[in-house]
Amino acid sequence: MRNLLLSSLLALGLAGAVSAQTAAPEPALDPTAQEAPISFGGPDPVRIETASGDTHVIMAELATTLEQKQRGMMWREAVAPGTGMLFQYAPPESAAMWMRNTLVDLDIIFIAPDGEIVKIIAFAQAESLRSLPAEALVAGVLELGAGQAIELGLRPGDSVHHAIFGNDSEPDMPADAGVAAEESPTEAQ
Repeated sequence: MRNLLLSSLLALGLAGAVSAQTAAPEPALDPTAQEAPISFGGPDPVRIETASGDTHVIMAELATTLEQKQRGMMWREAVAPGTGMLFQYAPPESAAMWMRNTLVDLDIIFIAPDGEIVKIIAFAQAESLRSLPAEALVAGVLELGAGQAIELGLRPGDSVHHAIFGNDSEPDMPADAGVAAEESPTEAQ
């Protein structure tokens, strides 16, 4: 009887230990860790109109959640021209960026709630831990590969158009784009 009771208690104890081991949640992976599986929104077209009248479209991934904003462009070995990442701050805040675990230099463009560029930091140094502040309330930050802001002629005062700024109206379609679309066969064969 004593052996039966001891065996029963031992079995219950082991079952409880196994149950406790499987019930414990796994610790959350740090979003800045290279192996963290972070996916971003987009890519969305971000239209930039310069004071000189030029219009540029950047295809930007969207960072809207805390985890996405913490990860940003970390661990990337390149940023293709014409692409970037748009960070959303709702409500607007005086954001600051840094380059920890960022393997490439970037241009950082701080954008006011109405879509106006308020500050540009060109050639932010890869791996730098230096704080790069907006020094203004911003609703968005657009990161591009280093040198893109200068190449596109971007300046504070230029206008960035996207849904997060509430000014995402489509640009006028060039006259020849409509003709090309009409000439393309759309029927399935």
